[in-house]
Amino acid sequence: MEMVIQLLLLVLGFAFLVKGADWFVDGAAGIATRFGIPQLVIGLTIVAMGTSAPEAAVSITAAISGNAEITIGNIVGSNILNILIILGLSALFYPLSVAKSTLFVDIPVTIAITVLLYVLGLDGTINIVDGVIMLVVFISYLVYLFLTAKKSKVSVAETIKDGNSWENQSEKNQLSIPKSLIYTGVGLLLVVAGSKLVVDSASFIARVLGLSERFIGLTIVALGTSLPELFTSVSAAIKKNSDIAIGNIVGSNIFNILFVVGLSGVIIPVPFAPPFRFDTLISGLAALLLLLFCLPKKKLGRVAGVILLLCYIAYFIAIW
Repeated sequence: MEMVIQLLLLVLGFAFLVKGADWFVDGAAGIATRFGIPQLVIGLTIVAMGTSAPEAAVSITAAISGNAEITIGNIVGSNILNILIILGLSALFYPLSVAKSTLFVDIPVTIAITVLLYVLGLDGTINIVDGVIMLVVFISYLVYLFLTAKKSKVSVAETIKDGNSWENQSEKNQLSIPKSLIYTGVGLLLVVAGSKLVVDSASFIARVLGLSERFIGLTIVALGTSLPELFTSVSAAIKKNSDIAIGNIVGSNIFNILFVVGLSGVIIPVPFAPPFRFDTLISGLAALLLLLFCLPKKKLGRVAGVILLLCYIAYFIAIW
Protein backbone atom coordinates (compact mmCIF):
# COMPACT_ATOMS: atom_id res chain seq x y z
CA MET A 1 0.00 0.00 0.00
CA GLU A 2 2.86 2.34 0.84
CA MET A 3 4.34 1.76 -2.62
CA VAL A 4 1.05 2.76 -4.27
CA ILE A 5 0.94 5.93 -2.18
CA GLN A 6 4.52 6.81 -3.13
CA LEU A 7 3.80 6.22 -6.83
CA LEU A 8 0.80 8.54 -6.60
CA LEU A 9 2.92 11.14 -4.82
CA LEU A 10 5.52 10.83 -7.60
CA VAL A 11 2.88 11.47 -10.26
CA LEU A 12 1.46 14.36 -8.20
CA GLY A 13 4.95 15.81 -7.86
CA PHE A 14 5.47 15.74 -11.63
CA ALA A 15 2.07 17.41 -12.13
CA PHE A 16 3.04 20.15 -9.66
CA LEU A 17 6.36 20.67 -11.46
CA VAL A 18 4.84 20.98 -14.93
CA LYS A 19 1.95 23.25 -13.94
CA GLY A 20 4.02 25.23 -11.47
CA ALA A 21 6.67 26.02 -14.07
CA ASP A 22 3.96 27.07 -16.52
CA TRP A 23 2.29 29.42 -14.03
CA PHE A 24 5.63 30.81 -12.86
CA VAL A 25 6.59 31.72 -16.43
CA ASP A 26 3.19 33.30 -17.12
CA GLY A 27 3.26 35.36 -13.93
CA ALA A 28 6.89 36.44 -14.13
CA ALA A 29 6.56 37.34 -17.82
CA GLY A 30 3.38 39.29 -17.00
CA ILE A 31 5.17 41.30 -14.30
CA ALA A 32 8.14 41.98 -16.59
CA THR A 33 5.84 43.14 -19.39
CA ARG A 34 3.97 45.49 -17.05
CA PHE A 35 7.28 47.10 -16.11
CA GLY A 36 8.18 47.60 -19.75
CA ILE A 37 10.91 44.97 -20.01
CA PRO A 38 11.36 44.02 -23.70
CA GLN A 39 9.92 40.65 -24.71
CA LEU A 40 13.30 39.65 -26.08
CA VAL A 41 14.85 39.96 -22.62
CA ILE A 42 11.87 38.17 -21.04
CA GLY A 43 12.23 35.31 -23.49
CA LEU A 44 15.96 34.96 -23.01
CA THR A 45 15.68 34.87 -19.22
CA ILE A 46 12.32 34.10 -17.60
CA VAL A 47 10.82 31.86 -20.28
CA ALA A 48 14.07 30.08 -21.15
CA MET A 49 14.92 29.35 -17.52
CA GLY A 50 11.31 28.47 -16.79
CA THR A 51 11.53 25.47 -19.09
CA SER A 52 14.37 24.15 -16.93
CA ALA A 53 12.53 24.86 -13.66
CA PRO A 54 11.49 21.21 -13.06
CA GLU A 55 15.03 19.93 -13.57
CA ALA A 56 16.46 22.77 -11.47
CA ALA A 57 14.03 22.29 -8.59
CA VAL A 58 14.47 18.51 -8.45
CA SER A 59 18.26 18.59 -8.81
CA ILE A 60 18.81 21.31 -6.21
CA THR A 61 16.35 19.70 -3.77
CA ALA A 62 18.06 16.33 -4.24
CA ALA A 63 21.50 17.85 -3.64
CA ILE A 64 20.41 19.60 -0.44
CA SER A 65 18.62 16.45 0.74
CA GLY A 66 21.74 14.36 0.25
CA ASN A 67 20.34 12.42 -2.73
CA ALA A 68 23.22 13.42 -4.98
CA GLU A 69 22.74 10.61 -7.49
CA ILE A 70 19.31 11.99 -8.36
CA THR A 71 20.85 15.46 -8.89
CA ILE A 72 23.27 14.43 -11.65
CA GLY A 73 21.14 11.52 -12.85
CA ASN A 74 18.17 13.81 -13.44
CA ILE A 75 20.15 16.23 -15.63
CA VAL A 76 22.23 13.72 -17.59
CA GLY A 77 19.24 11.39 -17.92
CA SER A 78 17.02 14.23 -19.14
CA ASN A 79 19.56 15.23 -21.78
CA ILE A 80 19.90 11.66 -23.04
CA LEU A 81 16.14 11.15 -23.04
CA ASN A 82 15.54 14.52 -24.74
CA ILE A 83 17.57 13.54 -27.79
CA LEU A 84 17.10 9.79 -28.07
CA ILE A 85 13.44 9.49 -27.00
CA ILE A 86 11.79 12.87 -27.57
CA LEU A 87 13.48 13.73 -30.88
CA GLY A 88 13.26 10.09 -31.92
CA LEU A 89 9.50 10.08 -31.35
CA SER A 90 9.05 13.52 -32.91
CA ALA A 91 10.91 12.49 -36.07
CA LEU A 92 8.56 9.53 -36.48
CA PHE A 93 5.60 11.91 -36.80
CA TYR A 94 7.27 14.28 -39.24
CA PRO A 95 10.86 14.77 -40.53
CA LEU A 96 12.40 17.55 -38.44
CA SER A 97 14.17 20.40 -40.19
CA VAL A 98 16.94 22.12 -38.27
CA ALA A 99 17.85 25.80 -38.38
CA LYS A 100 21.34 26.75 -39.52
CA SER A 101 22.19 28.35 -36.17
CA THR A 102 21.02 25.26 -34.31
CA LEU A 103 23.07 22.97 -36.55
CA PHE A 104 26.32 24.94 -36.53
CA VAL A 105 26.18 26.66 -33.14
CA ASP A 106 23.74 25.20 -30.63
CA ILE A 107 24.33 21.48 -31.18
CA PRO A 108 28.15 21.91 -31.13
CA VAL A 109 27.75 23.99 -27.96
CA THR A 110 25.72 21.15 -26.44
CA ILE A 111 28.52 18.69 -27.25
CA ALA A 112 31.19 21.05 -25.88
CA ILE A 113 29.46 21.69 -22.55
CA THR A 114 28.76 17.97 -22.12
CA VAL A 115 32.51 17.42 -22.45
CA LEU A 116 32.99 20.26 -19.94
CA LEU A 117 30.67 18.51 -17.47
CA TYR A 118 32.60 15.26 -17.96
CA VAL A 119 35.96 16.95 -17.32
CA LEU A 120 34.75 18.93 -14.29
CA GLY A 121 33.29 15.74 -12.82
CA LEU A 122 36.49 13.71 -13.11
CA ASP A 123 37.54 14.69 -9.58
CA GLY A 124 34.29 13.25 -8.24
CA THR A 125 32.55 16.52 -7.34
CA ILE A 126 30.87 19.48 -8.98
CA ASN A 127 31.98 22.15 -6.52
CA ILE A 128 31.48 25.89 -6.28
CA VAL A 129 34.35 26.63 -8.68
CA ASP A 130 32.91 24.23 -11.25
CA GLY A 131 29.48 25.78 -10.73
CA VAL A 132 30.80 29.29 -11.28
CA ILE A 133 32.54 28.20 -14.48
CA MET A 134 29.27 26.76 -15.78
CA LEU A 135 27.26 29.84 -14.84
CA VAL A 136 29.81 32.13 -16.54
CA VAL A 137 29.51 30.04 -19.71
CA PHE A 138 25.72 30.14 -19.32
CA ILE A 139 25.67 33.95 -19.08
CA SER A 140 28.00 34.15 -22.09
CA TYR A 141 25.60 31.96 -24.06
CA LEU A 142 22.66 34.18 -23.09
CA VAL A 143 24.61 37.24 -24.24
CA TYR A 144 25.28 35.50 -27.55
CA LEU A 145 21.57 34.72 -27.97
CA PHE A 146 20.61 38.29 -27.10
CA LEU A 147 23.05 39.83 -29.57
CA THR A 148 22.08 37.36 -32.30
CA ALA A 149 18.37 38.03 -31.81
CA LYS A 150 18.84 41.78 -31.72
CA LYS A 151 20.97 41.73 -34.86
CA SER A 152 18.76 39.46 -36.95
CA LYS A 153 15.47 40.68 -35.43
CA VAL A 154 14.10 37.16 -35.25
CA SER A 155 11.35 36.19 -32.86
CA VAL A 156 12.11 35.34 -29.27
CA ALA A 157 10.71 31.83 -29.70
CA GLU A 158 13.17 31.14 -32.51
CA THR A 159 16.07 32.70 -30.66
CA ILE A 160 15.87 30.92 -27.33
CA LYS A 161 14.84 27.66 -28.98
CA ASP A 162 12.20 27.43 -26.32
CA GLY A 163 9.09 25.97 -27.94
CA ASN A 164 6.82 27.41 -25.27
CA SER A 165 4.54 28.81 -27.98
CA TRP A 166 5.65 32.33 -27.15
CA GLU A 167 3.26 33.69 -29.76
CA ASN A 168 0.43 32.54 -27.49
CA GLN A 169 1.87 34.28 -24.45
CA SER A 170 0.76 37.79 -25.40
CA GLU A 171 -2.68 37.42 -23.83
CA LYS A 172 -1.24 35.92 -20.66
CA ASN A 173 1.33 38.71 -20.46
CA GLN A 174 -1.53 41.21 -20.14
CA LEU A 175 -2.31 39.88 -16.67
CA SER A 176 -2.72 42.53 -14.03
CA ILE A 177 0.05 42.96 -11.48
CA PRO A 178 -1.95 41.24 -8.68
CA LYS A 179 -2.79 38.26 -10.92
CA SER A 180 0.81 38.08 -12.15
CA LEU A 181 2.07 38.04 -8.57
CA ILE A 182 -0.38 35.27 -7.69
CA TYR A 183 0.65 33.22 -10.74
CA THR A 184 4.33 33.69 -9.92
CA GLY A 185 3.95 32.90 -6.22
CA VAL A 186 1.67 29.89 -6.64
CA GLY A 187 3.80 28.59 -9.53
CA LEU A 188 6.95 28.83 -7.43
CA LEU A 189 5.27 27.05 -4.51
CA LEU A 190 4.09 24.25 -6.79
CA VAL A 191 7.58 23.81 -8.25
CA VAL A 192 9.16 23.65 -4.78
CA ALA A 193 6.50 21.30 -3.43
CA GLY A 194 6.61 19.14 -6.55
CA SER A 195 10.38 18.81 -6.40
CA LYS A 196 10.25 17.61 -2.78
CA LEU A 197 7.52 15.07 -3.59
CA VAL A 198 9.50 13.74 -6.56
CA VAL A 199 12.79 13.44 -4.69
CA ASP A 200 11.28 11.84 -1.58
CA SER A 201 9.02 9.39 -3.42
CA ALA A 202 11.68 8.46 -6.00
CA SER A 203 14.18 7.77 -3.21
CA PHE A 204 11.64 5.60 -1.39
CA ILE A 205 10.80 3.63 -4.54
CA ALA A 206 14.50 3.10 -5.27
CA ARG A 207 15.11 1.70 -1.78
CA VAL A 208 12.10 -0.62 -1.82
CA LEU A 209 12.79 -2.00 -5.29
CA GLY A 210 16.50 -2.30 -4.65
CA LEU A 211 17.30 0.08 -7.50
CA SER A 212 20.02 2.68 -7.30
CA GLU A 213 19.13 6.38 -7.09
CA ARG A 214 21.32 6.75 -10.18
CA PHE A 215 18.99 4.49 -12.18
CA ILE A 216 15.86 6.20 -10.84
CA GLY A 217 17.31 9.63 -11.60
CA LEU A 218 18.41 8.64 -15.11
CA THR A 219 15.03 7.16 -16.04
CA ILE A 220 11.86 7.89 -14.05
CA VAL A 221 12.84 11.29 -12.64
CA ALA A 222 14.45 12.34 -15.93
CA LEU A 223 11.29 11.43 -17.84
CA GLY A 224 9.06 13.28 -15.40
CA THR A 225 11.06 16.51 -15.50
CA SER A 226 11.26 16.28 -19.31
CA LEU A 227 7.48 16.15 -19.76
CA PRO A 228 7.26 19.83 -20.88
CA GLU A 229 9.87 19.19 -23.59
CA LEU A 230 8.13 15.95 -24.59
CA PHE A 231 4.71 17.55 -25.04
CA THR A 232 6.14 20.62 -26.78
CA SER A 233 8.37 18.78 -29.23
CA VAL A 234 5.90 16.06 -30.24
CA SER A 235 3.16 18.68 -30.60
CA ALA A 236 5.47 20.86 -32.71
CA ALA A 237 6.33 17.90 -34.93
CA ILE A 238 2.66 16.97 -35.42
CA LYS A 239 1.92 20.61 -36.33
CA LYS A 240 4.95 20.52 -38.66
CA ASN A 241 6.77 23.25 -36.68
CA SER A 242 9.81 21.02 -36.78
CA ASP A 243 12.42 23.72 -36.17
CA ILE A 244 10.82 24.31 -32.77
CA ALA A 245 11.00 20.61 -31.96
CA ILE A 246 14.77 20.35 -32.33
CA GLY A 247 15.51 23.86 -31.05
CA ASN A 248 13.46 23.23 -27.92
CA ILE A 249 15.46 20.10 -27.05
CA VAL A 250 18.90 21.51 -27.81
CA GLY A 251 18.16 24.67 -25.82
CA SER A 252 16.84 22.65 -22.91
CA ASN A 253 19.96 20.47 -22.81
CA ILE A 254 22.21 23.53 -22.75
CA PHE A 255 20.27 25.16 -19.92
CA ASN A 256 20.13 21.88 -17.98
CA ILE A 257 23.90 21.53 -17.82
CA LEU A 258 25.02 25.14 -17.52
CA PHE A 259 22.23 26.60 -15.41
CA VAL A 260 20.92 23.67 -13.35
CA VAL A 261 24.17 21.82 -12.63
CA GLY A 262 26.04 25.10 -12.31
CA LEU A 263 23.57 26.54 -9.82
CA SER A 264 23.44 23.26 -7.88
CA GLY A 265 27.24 23.25 -7.58
CA VAL A 266 27.31 26.83 -6.33
CA ILE A 267 24.69 26.11 -3.66
CA ILE A 268 26.22 22.85 -2.42
CA PRO A 269 29.01 20.54 -3.67
CA VAL A 270 27.41 17.78 -5.74
CA PRO A 271 29.12 14.36 -5.79
CA PHE A 272 29.77 13.11 -9.33
CA ALA A 273 30.06 9.34 -8.94
CA PRO A 274 32.30 7.44 -11.44
CA PRO A 275 29.30 5.64 -13.10
CA PHE A 276 28.03 9.04 -14.28
CA ARG A 277 31.08 9.32 -16.55
CA PHE A 278 29.50 6.63 -18.73
CA ASP A 279 26.12 8.40 -18.73
CA THR A 280 27.71 11.77 -19.53
CA LEU A 281 29.63 10.12 -22.36
CA ILE A 282 26.37 8.70 -23.75
CA SER A 283 24.79 12.16 -23.49
CA GLY A 284 27.63 13.66 -25.54
CA LEU A 285 27.49 10.84 -28.09
CA ALA A 286 23.72 11.32 -28.44
CA ALA A 287 24.29 15.00 -29.29
CA LEU A 288 27.06 14.04 -31.73
CA LEU A 289 24.76 11.47 -33.34
CA LEU A 290 22.09 14.16 -33.72
CA LEU A 291 24.62 16.43 -35.42
CA LEU A 292 25.74 13.70 -37.83
CA PHE A 293 22.16 12.81 -38.74
CA CYS A 294 21.21 16.46 -39.40
CA LEU A 295 24.32 17.58 -41.31
CA PRO A 296 23.67 16.01 -44.77
CA LYS A 297 20.19 17.44 -45.42
CA LYS A 298 19.66 19.68 -42.39
CA LYS A 299 16.85 17.36 -41.34
CA LEU A 300 16.22 14.56 -38.88
CA GLY A 301 14.31 11.89 -40.80
CA ARG A 302 12.17 8.96 -39.70
CA VAL A 303 14.98 6.42 -40.13
CA ALA A 304 17.19 8.53 -37.89
CA GLY A 305 14.32 8.73 -35.39
CA VAL A 306 14.08 4.94 -35.25
CA ILE A 307 17.85 4.66 -34.72
CA LEU A 308 17.71 7.17 -31.87
CA LEU A 309 14.93 5.19 -30.17
CA LEU A 310 16.87 1.95 -30.58
CA CYS A 311 19.93 3.63 -29.08
CA TYR A 312 17.93 4.56 -25.99
CA ILE A 313 16.67 0.99 -25.63
CA ALA A 314 20.28 -0.23 -25.77
CA TYR A 315 21.31 2.38 -23.19
CA PHE A 316 18.43 1.44 -20.89
CA ILE A 317 19.45 -2.21 -21.03
CA ALA A 318 23.05 -1.23 -20.29
CA ILE A 319 22.17 0.64 -17.07
CA TRP A 320 19.46 -1.80 -15.87
